[in-house]
Amino acid sequence: MFLGGVETPAQRRRAWRESLFVDHAIFRLPWSNLQVVIPGRVYRCNHPTPARLARLTRRLGLKTLVNLRGKRDCGSDALSRRAAADLGLAHLDMAFESRGAPHRDRILRFEAMYRTIGMPMLMHCKSGADRTGLAAGLVLMFEGGTTQDALRQLSWRYGHFNRSRTGILDAFFLRYRAQGEGRIAFMDWVRDEYDEVALKRDFVAGKLASFLTDQVLRRE
Repeated sequence: MFLGGVETPAQRRRAWRESLFVDHAIFRLPWSNLQVVIPGRVYRCNHPTPARLARLTRRLGLKTLVNLRGKRDCGSDALSRRAAADLGLAHLDMAFESRGAPHRDRILRFEAMYRTIGMPMLMHCKSGADRTGLAAGLVLMFEGGTTQDALRQLSWRYGHFNRSRTGILDAFFLRYRAQGEGRIAFMDWVRDEYDEVALKRDFVAGKLASFLTDQVLRRE
């Protein structure tokens, strides 16, 4: 757990050690998992290092960084908040779960946030696979996309495995396809019909895939 600031060189060194070796940022140094969600407006990636965030801000003209991990006591969080402030980016927290049924209230809050923030925006979780895939899928649904569009954001190409416990995110979009697509607008379904308790009850994850994501890859 990292509880300090990043104002002094010693604090920054400590934050980097925690980020690299506890939060596994060492694996993210050569790998960004950067993808376009909506050209010129919305992008997704894993938790960016300060240098990568600076490069992406210049290259993409970013205005907003959305942290899908939520506020955390870790070096990666402290470093990216400081980097965003230094770059003049709005830094917004929008915590989602990767292994639970998406919460109605969080989806509603995310949509309200999305309608008002400065674009272009970059979204990240830890690995850029599960929560980022959910958020990217939601963005496409906010923009009138289909469940097929959303499900493409939850792909093995990004490191997402739909047979593990994280597959409940796919099941969320599939439930809308089965219950409401073509009959009721997505956000109306979320507000009025979506039953997160039933989704959690009905979803069954594969044991081997869950072992891989939870114990081998040690994903959040």
